[in-house]
Amino acid sequence: MQNSRVAIRSVQAVDTLALPELTPYRTLRQHEDHRRDRIFVAEGEKVVRRLLESRLTVVSALLPERWFRELEPVIRARPEPIAIFTAPKKVLEQLTGFTMYQGLLAVAQIPPAWSLAEALAGAAAARLFAAVDGLTSAENLGALVRNCAAFRVQALLVGETCGSPWLRRAVRASMGTIFNLPTVEPADLADALHGLRDAGMRCVAAHPHVSGRTLAQAELGGDCCVVFGSEGYGLSPRVLAACDEAVAVPMPPEIDSLNVASAAAVFLYEVNRQRGRC
Repeated sequence: MQNSRVAIRSVQAVDTLALPELTPYRTLRQHEDHRRDRIFVAEGEKVVRRLLESRLTVVSALLPERWFRELEPVIRARPEPIAIFTAPKKVLEQLTGFTMYQGLLAVAQIPPAWSLAEALAGAAAARLFAAVDGLTSAENLGALVRNCAAFRVQALLVGETCGSPWLRRAVRASMGTIFNLPTVEPADLADALHGLRDAGMRCVAAHPHVSGRTLAQAELGGDCCVVFGSEGYGLSPRVLAACDEAVAVPMPPEIDSLNVASAAAVFLYEVNRQRGRC
């Protein structure tokens, strides 16, 4: 007799990935299809476990039998029914074309993006937001999300020229921290930054090509949003102009910039240091 709290719709052992229910796993590289269907794929033990412990809606999981036994108590504690598929690792490795160390995958629904008003209303003082412009590398975006979680960022604005933080590689690089970070997807990032300024937040551009204010000189103790661009091109002129000021991390002249995830860690650490949180 089944317990009413059992959150497992079915458990099916498979030796082929051709089942229609496994389509999201077979289309890992078809990002637009996943984005259109508002689903994402989580990969790896830590990320899948954090997904199962989150408030997001989980659709299914595809994993080796031993990992199902390991995670079964967490799965059964979920409020929604989840379809479970178990398969040998050699079958799972067909999905990626290379050896998967753990072989755990899960599909979940992308949550609705927050509005700017919701993000502002849900953030306690002193507010700390981050924004990204022109960032298309999934790994860099995921690593930046992880830094946001580590340094108490309350919302992330993902500009219209950015990749999605819900891509499989971005979710993996974030180590699942994206599951608990409010994200705003403005149709126009520059306009959204003006909206933040109207609400009393300073918008500070992390911009390497500046010959004035350095990070240590910036005032970051009050409500602020730190804006990051791509490594290759930095911030677009419109987004840069929408910020209150541009601030640089001082570096030797032969080094033109940091990786964006590294820059985010430096900037966000300084915000927390100025607020007495380090």
